[in-house]
Amino acid sequence: MKQVNKNLSDEQKDILFNKATEAPFTGEFLYNEEDGQYICANCSSVLFGAETKFDAGCGWPSFYDVKDTKAVKLLEDTSHGMKRIEVQCRKCGGHLGHVFNDAPDQPTGMRFCINSLSLDFKKK
Repeated sequence: MKQVNKNLSDEQKDILFNKATEAPFTGEFLYNEEDGQYICANCSSVLFGAETKFDAGCGWPSFYDVKDTKAVKLLEDTSHGMKRIEVQCRKCGGHLGHVFNDAPDQPTGMRFCINSLSLDFKKK
């Protein structure tokens, strides 16, 4: 395992390193509309810009694109009897959430569905 930030809560560690999921509609950043950047809660790698965040109505913060394609890693996930694409932080390997190709009204058509607890936010 990569280095773990000692300031993470137990719930954050569970999501980032055991691939847990926070309950829908409970995340700190779900309704955040401030300008800035979303960074990995573990390693502070820049992951998403506020300009790509949108309300998908799914219960988790959603983004139509990443800040830098080199910042994330996409992996096939067949857990829980589903076939999905997992999104991980490339720098620390932390589990962020999943990406779906179900947002035709967004510029990329993609919906990065991300756990708030896997993120921190830096205001502009």
